[in-house]
Amino acid sequence: MTKPAVTKQTGFRHFLAAASYSWAGFLRVLKEAAFRQELGFFVVSMAALVWVGATAGEIVAAVLMFLGLFSMEAMNTAVEEVIDRISPEISIVGKHAKDLGSFAVACMIAACCLYLSFVLGKHLFFT
Repeated sequence: MTKPAVTKQTGFRHFLAAASYSWAGFLRVLKEAAFRQELGFFVVSMAALVWVGATAGEIVAAVLMFLGLFSMEAMNTAVEEVIDRISPEISIVGKHAKDLGSFAVACMIAACCLYLSFVLGKHLFFT
């Protein structure tokens, strides 16, 4: 019997391994200009929400929306890397996969913008 290439961790070691993989993923996506721009959008949005006096619940909902955006951006980056690895030449299937990932990110950006517009508008014009 051959030894497996990777030893699966269990218990607390599994938690630590998963945390290190997540940190490595964060560091990788941080290299993407789009992700850095989304982080900037997040910081400005949080400042705006605090400035208009948004409730804690509204701020938590915004943080959750942005976490969805960040995860979608990470998945889009993963799709792009896999496509570039398995199909370095331009292919219609690869283009479709990348376009779909981009569309998913755009949907989350739109959702964040709509939510922020609603909350900011409510606090600026209706209180």
